[in-house]
Formats: sequence, C-alpha cells, structure tokens
Amino acid sequence: MNPTWKTIPQMVAEQARRYGLKRVLRARGEGPYADLAWGELARQMEMAALGLMELGFEKGDRAAILSENRPEWAVADLAVLSAGGVTVPIYTTLAAADIEQILSDSGAKVIFVSTPELLAKVLTLEGASRLKIILFDAPYRVSGPRIWWLGELIGLGKTAGDSARKLWGERLAQGAETDLASIIYTSGTTGRPKGAMLTHGNFLSNCAAVHEVLPINERDETLSFLPLSHVFERTAGYYFVLWVGGMVTYARSLESVPEELLHYRPTILTAVPRFYEKVYERIQEKVRSGSPLQRKVFAWAVRVGRHPLADLLVWRRVREAFGGRLRFCISGSAPLDKALAEFFRSAGILILEGYGLTETSPVITVNRPGQVRFGTVGLPIPGVEVKTAPDGEILTRGPHVMRGYFNNPQATAEAIDPEGWFHTGDIGAIDAQGFLAITDRKKDMLKTSGGKLVAPQKIEARLKADPWIADGVVVGDRRKFLAALVVPERSRVEGFAKEQGLETGGLEALLKNPKIHQRIWERVELVNRGLASFEQIKKIALLTEPFTIASGELTPTLKVKRKVIAERYAQTIEAMYRE
Repeated sequence: MNPTWKTIPQMVAEQARRYGLKRVLRARGEGPYADLAWGELARQMEMAALGLMELGFEKGDRAAILSENRPEWAVADLAVLSAGGVTVPIYTTLAAADIEQILSDSGAKVIFVSTPELLAKVLTLEGASRLKIILFDAPYRVSGPRIWWLGELIGLGKTAGDSARKLWGERLAQGAETDLASIIYTSGTTGRPKGAMLTHGNFLSNCAAVHEVLPINERDETLSFLPLSHVFERTAGYYFVLWVGGMVTYARSLESVPEELLHYRPTILTAVPRFYEKVYERIQEKVRSGSPLQRKVFAWAVRVGRHPLADLLVWRRVREAFGGRLRFCISGSAPLDKALAEFFRSAGILILEGYGLTETSPVITVNRPGQVRFGTVGLPIPGVEVKTAPDGEILTRGPHVMRGYFNNPQATAEAIDPEGWFHTGDIGAIDAQGFLAITDRKKDMLKTSGGKLVAPQKIEARLKADPWIADGVVVGDRRKFLAALVVPERSRVEGFAKEQGLETGGLEALLKNPKIHQRIWERVELVNRGLASFEQIKKIALLTEPFTIASGELTPTLKVKRKVIAERYAQTIEAMYRE
C-alpha cells in the first residue's frame, strides 16, 4: 500500500493535487456533476462533508446511499468518508421493507437519494422521519420530513466557519487504515442479509494488490454500469480507478451500454458473466439473420480462432462493438463459462476472470495478462493467502478480510476462525500452478437420495449457454435424480412454432405443445453430454417467465435464491417427481 494513503479520502486529496484539471468522473447530460476534474471532485468532497457536519454528522455516523451509478454517488460517498463517517450502499431495486431493514440494522442517520421516484419509496418507510434525507436531483418539494438538495448541502459547506473547516481537516488527516469505511449488506442467497464491515485498509490493500498484477494506469478509462452498491464495482470500477488516476464514465442504464461503448470507447471494462453472455447472444442473433455465406464464414472463424483472415472478416467487428479500444475486460461475481471466454479471446478481447466476496473487499484471486487459465478464477493477489479445507471449502486470510458482520458477533465467529481464516462458503480446488477453480457454493450443493453431491451452478451455466434456454435452475436435493425448471428463449420457441405450423395461442400454450417440449428436451440432452450420470437432468418443467430481481427470485447481483424458487414452484417440482 502507498504509505501516504491511509484512507480513501486521503487518496483522493493527494491525487487531486497531482492531477488537478484532469477529468476523473463523467456522465451524459448537463449540470454541476456531469464532468468532474480531480480538483473539483476534491472540492465537492470537502464542501459536502462540511455540509453534513453542519447538520450534526459525527465521526462514526452511518449514511446510506440509495442511487443508481452517477457522479453524485461518488461525491456523497467521499463526503461521508472524509467527515469520518461510514457509507451504507443500498440497491435501488430493493423493496421498501428490505431498505427499511438495512437502515434500521445499520442505524443510518442520513440517506442520500437520487430521484423523486426513489424518494417516494423512502418516504413510505416507518423510520423516514428520523432520517436526514439528501436528494441528488433538482429541488423537489414534498410534505413531510425536511429534505435537503445536494446543492443545498454543498452550499451549507461553503458557508461553514473556520472551526468547522479545521475539524474537517483534522478528521481527514487523522483517518486510519483501521477506520470503518462501509457496511455492505450481503445479497441474502442463504438467509437474512448481513452487514459486512469493510475498513479503508481493506479497500486500499485490495487496490494496491490488484495494481501489482493488472497493468491499469492513469490513461485508462472505464464505463461503470454494474451497481456501485455491489462491492465488485465499488472497488474495481471506482476506488481502483481513482487509485491509478484513471477516469470513470457512468452509463445511463444497462440498456444504454451498447451505445455508450461505441460513444465513449473505454479501455477497461468490468462486468458480470451475464453481460458477456448477452453480447454473445446478440452476435449469434446477427449471424442467424445473415446470409448463408455469412453464417459459413462466422462458423469457420469460430473453428480457426485467432487467424488474420478471420480477424479481417469477423473478429474486428466484434471488437468494434466494444468501442475498439479495449485492452482487456474483468469478470466477477459469478462463474464465467470457459467456452465464452475462449470465444472472446479469439476475437481479441481478453476477459480476466477473478473471484471474491463482499467480505473480502472483494478480490481474492484473478487471472492476469500472460497468466490466464480459462475455467479458473486465477491466482491469489499479492498479500492474500488461499487454501482449501478438507471438505473443499475455500478459505482466505489477509488484509482484504472484513472486520466482521455489523451487530452480529455470532455470524462473525462462524465466518472467521480464531486463526483469521475467512470461510467463503464456496467449494473449489487449487491446481499445481496455484490457479483456483470454483465448483459451487457450499450451501447450494445438492445431495441426491443416493448420497451423491452435485454442484448445480456448473449445470445451470451449461443450460444458460444454450441458445434455446434463457434461464434454468436445477433441483433435486434429497431426491433420486436431478430435474430442472427451464425458461426457453421466447424468440426461438415462436420461430420454431411458425416453422412447424403450430397454433400460437400465446407462449404458455406453446410450452404445453409436445413438439416444443421435445425440442427443449433435446437441448437439455446436449447439456447432459459429458456429465456424470448422477449430474444429468432427467426431467424438466418449462416456465414462461425468467427469474427476476423484482420477483424476489434473484438477488441484486443475479444470484439464484434457491429457497424462494423451491417454495414458489413447489407444485411444479413435485409434479416432475410424481410422473
């Protein structure tokens, strides 16, 4: 770690002195936060922090941020941290009850809210009246509790007296690596969300270690579209970019990313596997709609891989869809299909898969240029220890491991053993060269009635890689065989129905047609090839709607909530085992 940077705000202040007028944060549109240089970001950090202090914000107080990605998110975060506080990020997709639980558990005194729509959600909360609410968007008058606009907060900071400025300067200078920086609530796949306490040292040690192995520098630019509420984007797409002196551009939405890749032409991209899967699916759709000759050329290019003529005819167009300047991509949060990584590598787009958790701030391992093994999550980053327990669980120890779970000593003791090893809950294996491969979540492992342990995520990744299958969840715990809930790709089903002259009558009616069911089953049989007999899917049930965050079936980071799905589709699952 750079010895002059003990906290994140100290890092920003020092980088601002170094880079001054160089642009650091950018977003589409107009306004005071659309285009921020380093010096202006540091000034906004100070003024907003002083504003908070004028409202009575004390060292150690918690402030929540309920917002999509935008420059104001960073301004709010840095203001809270430089005032000695702790940020509590909240996903905008969460239901009001979940937001209330996080606010209550964390004891947040302040909440930053981006839009009037999210403000309306906050105002329905039982504890809204005790919160100081700060709105990002233009002043919006409502009846009820006092609401400050971010511009108004910064205005308060500008009028702060010398004593307040001196106090802020002391808090900034006296900040320590051990100071708590954030409480990030886990996504709750296995139960009630827990608040992971991450210190400034956790985040900065992770930045320093990753910087040793990934050649990212001040000339690099990234497009931020993964939620900043998630630790992966928080560290890799925000703090790490500030560490190297690079620039962050905020996408307007997930839907606008393809257009903004072309417009902004980033050099580095951080994304989850589902993003790369969607890009691949769009490429496949274009190929299918092309001429027979174009389809043949594409198939040949995939077969030969990296080849000068294939690059000229096919692969350069794939790179151009990403803006044409990408040096490499980083993938995390879920397993990346090996075949997908190899496809993009043929196109000249290197995807470096890594591994980490909220509790490890987050990076534990990562592939790196010159040291890539597809199908693994790479080598441990410097200063981080990794080993596997006798049952295959991955354990890690080092400066990246959280302080513990907020207000939950029992869960902390279960997760971090007396020797300091954090028990990840993931199952994996380390090869002779030190590369780590993830098998599954320990708590997700299915055990058949025959006693065989099965990793469902591996099978689900294969299902979703098939162009006929939009989504799938494997079931079969304590059953004699595995089955799957399968969501077919709608366009494929409707196209096939048209070819076969089947009565359409809507998707639900089509999925009951034996010909459609047989076609999907044929795709599942392809997935079964290469799997051990006890891993193979023996029955399927077809669903019309994909699993979503809004329905509560997925976490905000798109992980499956197996308990919710098992309860919601209990009758459908039972029917598969009765037949």
